[in-house]
Amino acid sequence: MQQLTDPFGRSIEYVRLSVTDRCDLRCFYCMPKGFNDFEAPEHWLSFAEIERVIGAFARLGTRRVRITGGEPLVRKDLPALAARLHALPGIEDLSLSTNAVQLARHAGPLKAAGVQRLNVSLDTPDPQRFRDITGGKLAKVIDGLTAARDAGFSPIKINMVVMKGVNDSDVEAMVEFCIEHGFTLRFIETMPMGDTGREANAHYLPLDVVRERLERHYELVPGVMPGGGPARYLRVAGSELRIGFITPLSQHFCETCNRVRLSVDGTLYLCLGQDHKFELRPLLRSGITDAALDEAIRQAIALKPERHEFNDKPGQVVRFMSMTGG
Repeated sequence: MQQLTDPFGRSIEYVRLSVTDRCDLRCFYCMPKGFNDFEAPEHWLSFAEIERVIGAFARLGTRRVRITGGEPLVRKDLPALAARLHALPGIEDLSLSTNAVQLARHAGPLKAAGVQRLNVSLDTPDPQRFRDITGGKLAKVIDGLTAARDAGFSPIKINMVVMKGVNDSDVEAMVEFCIEHGFTLRFIETMPMGDTGREANAHYLPLDVVRERLERHYELVPGVMPGGGPARYLRVAGSELRIGFITPLSQHFCETCNRVRLSVDGTLYLCLGQDHKFELRPLLRSGITDAALDEAIRQAIALKPERHEFNDKPGQVVRFMSMTGG
């Protein structure tokens, strides 16, 4: 079996696929209020083009694909794309990241299409604070989570970006919410992605602080979870709740990075915290052969840097998170 390996010996087995840069929420740390400079639809990769690229990655040894955005559920006919990706030889793990606002009507079709796991962004269980952070309604997210559980998704992982003075007071409430509903919980540190991310970074809170706080309320024991990401897990004793800690700033995990991001316009981003990229759309639309596409992806992976520089150069990355893909 072929295997993609970057210049630092890391196997690239995971593609995070953005199907849109649009979103039906406006989380202040991700997308500026009033922003409408979205990628033109004619620049979006078609489903056939996406299938070609992911098929090439699969031929080269990639086994995991996560569908992201923006908010992926705003892309029309997403379950049809999921079914095409699930059918590709070599793709063993197909997952989706969503804000769950539209998940109530999509959960069943996505499960039937072959999506195996869900990550749901939810920064607070408080309806008013949720509106303050996102501009949306928490009730729609709860409906989506309920539908996902009813459709048979398990585990369902809740991603909470913890921000000092914004939602850090909700940490314990989120733990109780996830215990009650049987979800997995992952805490994430803010990252200085674009002006919005740097604004949020004023609220940066290292997750060691969160962990120490939780240890005063709960007994935390070692725990593990399946998946291709960087979370370090603990379990709350006496429950099934796993809590993951994703620490891109305080304890970066660059030495084990196994992923690249494909944006909606066909740009491969090789690192979330660097500007290294490779444009695939022009090659796809000029009639590139499968063999040449495989070689282009190898060339792209050769550009992958050793690590991000969020701590050293927080102003370096000017693109928003929604432009890069989650």
